[in-house]
Amino acid sequence: MKRVGAHVSISGGVSQAPLNAHKLAATAFALFTRNQRQWNAPPYPEKEVVAFHDNLAHCGYAPRHVLPHDSYLINLAHPEEENRQKSFRAFVDEMDRCRQLGLVLLNFHPGSPLDGDREAGITRVAECLNRALEQVAGVTAVIENTAGQGSSLGHRFEEIAQIIQGVEDKSRVGVCLDTCHTFVAGYDLRKEADYQRTMTLFDETIGLGYLRGMHLNDSKPDLGSRLDRHESLGKGKLGWEPFRLIMNDPRLDDIPLVLETVDETLWAEEIRLLYRLVEPS
Repeated sequence: MKRVGAHVSISGGVSQAPLNAHKLAATAFALFTRNQRQWNAPPYPEKEVVAFHDNLAHCGYAPRHVLPHDSYLINLAHPEEENRQKSFRAFVDEMDRCRQLGLVLLNFHPGSPLDGDREAGITRVAECLNRALEQVAGVTAVIENTAGQGSSLGHRFEEIAQIIQGVEDKSRVGVCLDTCHTFVAGYDLRKEADYQRTMTLFDETIGLGYLRGMHLNDSKPDLGSRLDRHESLGKGKLGWEPFRLIMNDPRLDDIPLVLETVDETLWAEEIRLLYRLVEPS
């Protein structure tokens, strides 16, 4: 079974996220664990943690079908020690918030080395992950592939594989593939042969066993542009075919497939249309 949802709001408290996803008829969802535009956030009130657990269970979501996203401020590849440690502390806090909520995944962008030394940046990310995984139990760090804007790491599968290679406990690291990022990074998905070629390359370079989730987004820019501009499904350069292939790919069963498309008023309809793409077996 495919688990399709969207990145829902936590306005009014993190406990509202499962309810917001349920309103969309989503079978998975993503959320920020706190205000993602600020470095610091107050601890969760105990009643908010209890309400989240209750709402998650009431709406029928398993922890593995929820894909929290960390703050965009965090940069574990930062070359300056002070700034990297600030990011590290924020990352550990987000992992611990996932643990408090009973969630088992935390999606993050690998960041940017800023100084052009990509190998050193990859090493710094892996070192931060090793330390974070030691400090917080039970949560898997999920690396999201990037579009490749600027000096950001992770637009090539090889770089993600290098980060994973540097992580000591490989049972607690995974990958989230974003369809828009994959496409603009130069991996085509538009025809079945292209899709299969890209998925085979992912498996050979990283391993499908590491895939913990996907972000389903159409793309405003074209193939290989390295510009991160999401679009509503079917309205961009990808069209509907990649999403039909995803919805009928048994390798992608039982992982969160999360919309981050640009018009949230369309999310319920996009979820419904994605399920209509499932073909009889």
